Amino acid sequence: MVLAQGGIPDLTLTLATLVGGTLAAGSANAFNQVLEQDLDIEMGRTSKRPLVIGELSTRTATVFAYVTSLISLAIFWFFTNALATVLTLIAIAFYVGIYTAVLKRRTSQNIVWGGIAGCMPVLIGWAAVRGSLSWSAFALFMVIFFWTPPHFWALAIKYKDDYSKAKVPMLPVVAAEHIVTRQMVAHSLGMIASSLALGLLAGLPLWYFIIASVLGIYFLIIVLRLRSGLEAERGKVAERIFHGSISYLSVLSLVIVLAVLF
Repeated sequence: MVLAQGGIPDLTLTLATLVGGTLAAGSANAFNQVLEQDLDIEMGRTSKRPLVIGELSTRTATVFAYVTSLISLAIFWFFTNALATVLTLIAIAFYVGIYTAVLKRRTSQNIVWGGIAGCMPVLIGWAAVRGSLSWSAFALFMVIFFWTPPHFWALAIKYKDDYSKAKVPMLPVVAAEHIVTRQMVAHSLGMIASSLALGLLAGLPLWYFIIASVLGIYFLIIVLRLRSGLEAERGKVAERIFHGSISYLSVLSLVIVLAVLF
């Protein structure tokens, strides 16, 4: 939103977008848990979720999911604009209807294409400010698109046995280790290239390119450490990649904001 505005956006608009976006994400997550109760009960990581342990009923969770979705869309409609509202609806529908209901159980590339839903907040925030989209918005979209697989596959490496037990074909479950590593490296390179393309399209200062490059190269080095043949070492590296990916995106976002403001 700061990048789209070229400065600090209107406070009311920003709060509405953040609250509406949070409710949209919560709605999608609730729908996900309604649809995946059979998977969640099989996985140690998700076996304590409210629906699995009976703390909530499926009906209550479903009503919650629909209500939060409608409130989210209403907030976007009244406080932002039609484009941001439609993009929010697409994000929820894509996450629930495409990723959760179709891709996740059927293909090892589930998180690659399903991750599009996680990229949508970039377009939503931009549209909320501008009422339109631009190549800069799509460049940042692509940063997150390429960032998502290494981020999530690292988690899937750590919880490989869980996903295998639940018969979810995450790439680390169904593919050889060298294939997983190679694809994570390829996506990391795409992420770095997209972050530099963003700088060019948005006209960001030279120091942005330096910091973005350093962040990207550091992340790539961590991913390359997955080539270690030791299973225990791979688990530790995967956990470091997962947490490091969150730090990468957070720091890069902060750098973008500072580059715009200063």
